[in-house]
Amino acid sequence: MARHQILICTECRGTEPAAALIAGLSPAVGPDFSLHAVGCMSGCTRPGALAFRAEGKASYLFGDADPDMLADIAGFARLYASLPDGWITDARTLGRLRHAALARIPAAPVAPDKA
Repeated sequence: MARHQILICTECRGTEPAAALIAGLSPAVGPDFSLHAVGCMSGCTRPGALAFRAEGKASYLFGDADPDMLADIAGFARLYASLPDGWITDARTLGRLRHAALARIPAAPVAPDKA
């Protein structure tokens, strides 16, 4: 199973744009990512919500994602996969996604060992 996930909203724009993103991204991101069409992610004011997440990493939510942004989304995916904590400190590397960012959510804290 892939360590990283990309979630693509199907609610505001429908399933066709989400399917186009999945079809375009799948070969670009390879086996490091699983791609999932999901229901509403509450990015409705910026239709085309897209999220990146992985265990132990910060998560990201973007709006206004569409198939014309495939290169920027794939570039972000490669960067995200390369970072141990997923924390991106320089938004200038995000291309058009820089202006589409809605949220960066810190990774969930690791529970202390209960030995």
